[in-house]
Amino acid sequence: MTSAHHDDSHGHALAPPHVDEVADGVYAYVQPDGTWWINNTGFVVGESGVLCIDTCATEARTRAFLEAVDTVAGPGRRTVVNTHHHGDHTNGNCLLPYAAIIGHELCRDAVRATGIMRPDGIFDPVDWGALEVAAPFITFERHLNVYVDDLLVELHHFGTAAHTTNDVVAWIPERKVLFSGDLVFNGGTPFVLMGSVAGALIVLDRLEEFDAAVVVPGHGPPCGPEIIDTVGRYIRFVQESAAETWAAGISPLEAARQIDLGAYAALTDPERIVGNLHRAYAECAGARPGDHIDVPGAFIDMVAYNGGRPLRCLA
Repeated sequence: MTSAHHDDSHGHALAPPHVDEVADGVYAYVQPDGTWWINNTGFVVGESGVLCIDTCATEARTRAFLEAVDTVAGPGRRTVVNTHHHGDHTNGNCLLPYAAIIGHELCRDAVRATGIMRPDGIFDPVDWGALEVAAPFITFERHLNVYVDDLLVELHHFGTAAHTTNDVVAWIPERKVLFSGDLVFNGGTPFVLMGSVAGALIVLDRLEEFDAAVVVPGHGPPCGPEIIDTVGRYIRFVQESAAETWAAGISPLEAARQIDLGAYAALTDPERIVGNLHRAYAECAGARPGDHIDVPGAFIDMVAYNGGRPLRCLA
């Protein structure tokens, strides 16, 4: 497997991506350290082909993922499901030129509107590689069944914005495995700037109902279903904190500087509290889930919270 060399802020090399077989024929492709733009993907292997769940942010990372798929499954038909439109999950779609690409109808709209996401200036520099827009061209609104041989993979959208407007999960009932996309972060700060605080809580309750044995989060190691409650506690913390500081007339940036993150301070990318407060404030003011807010302004505030430095990104 090939992968680029990356060092963390202390000069230590990140561990390379690895493949975990989380159930029979179901694999998580885990990319340490799961921070900005370093996502997880996955794949389900059958005799008739492979269902890939997401691609990666850069050409190099996506090629390494596809090499891992080929190593496990051999050549054959590929189908891709995008869990949402963010570039760390869709930028690499173009490297599967013959694959069917499935996503929520709003995911297709968002990928086409935003193009290849290369947020240079906000994040540490990244070598994105040669990438072209490849949006989902098979779309659905609420539910779609996909089969890998006879194994059912259920795709669900829950009718509300959460992490984004177009979040999709892949649920494999026979294996009790849930690919959650970025509705769930394990070890990282959850992020709802482009979705909804209230909506995220609704969706997390729905995820609990699956009673999964294994959750493959959008970022961080595969884990048990208890992670869903952990994410929910953080989202409620944001919602409750915002209600107090919004009522007091304190800006999201100043509120973030005042709020004691407590146990959540150990999560990676803590500056996301600022973006989350921007969304929570909008909801305090009456915004509905997914309504447009000043996302670029929120990222500028996140950089300010980070001491004016670009946000850490080792993709």
